[in-house]
Amino acid sequence: MGKDHHPAPFSHGQVADFQRDGFLGPVPILEMEEVLDLRDRVDYLFQNLDSIESELYEVEAAHMERPEEVVCHFLGGWRVDKRLRELVFDPRLTGAAAQLLEVSRLRFWHDQVFYKPAGHPGVVPWHQDYSYWTRTAPARHVTINILLDNADEDSGCLQFVPGSQEWGLLPPVGFDQPLEKIREGLLAGQEFLPRAVPVPAGSATIHHSHTLHGSGPNGSKGPRRALAFNYMCAETRVADDSEPLLRGAPHLSQGEFVAGELFPVVWKAP
Repeated sequence: MGKDHHPAPFSHGQVADFQRDGFLGPVPILEMEEVLDLRDRVDYLFQNLDSIESELYEVEAAHMERPEEVVCHFLGGWRVDKRLRELVFDPRLTGAAAQLLEVSRLRFWHDQVFYKPAGHPGVVPWHQDYSYWTRTAPARHVTINILLDNADEDSGCLQFVPGSQEWGLLPPVGFDQPLEKIREGLLAGQEFLPRAVPVPAGSATIHHSHTLHGSGPNGSKGPRRALAFNYMCAETRVADDSEPLLRGAPHLSQGEFVAGELFPVVWKAP
């Protein structure tokens, strides 16, 4: 499932926009019936984090300690929910990721769930995804972030800094840090001009692993829920084998392909 070739979903112009800005969106992905089902599933996971935590890759520790202050963020939902697992292989996602990464074979890296309750003050500070992923190389990763609720600046939609994928790698920032923390380390010429991207429920943004992005607090009266699916080129190798790449994953040695049951090839050209 999900490994067959499908027509490229994006026009030449959209691909050019992605290459220039480092992100694309909003991109329609899901039907509303799917969105409603996924909302229920994410609500269940959020409400039962204590009991499923051991089956996930990671739950943001600062959220578990200070849930009223820090956004809920966890990895590995696809391991405990059938529908999230199906989405990993969904050609609407894999075809888009493969086209923008310009690869003939696409591999799954891992998923994430973000949950901002109504009126929650927590933010996702400005960061580059690859700053947390340097144990895999080369840096050919892309993220599809699907919104399950209408997201705008009031509810904490994603914001991106166009062109920042060309800046090189910045230091990682803890998810419990202030929104603007990373700006302390910017260099001259790194022009910080963020662009907010409002996204309707069921649509997504897609961004390069080096694109600087973040999101503010949820000032709305409803939750702001999102699913992130991270993909990489199938030739990605282990760059640091000091520990397993993800909790519960088999240990892979430095230089080995990031492969196996947890890192399946999800798309390939004919």
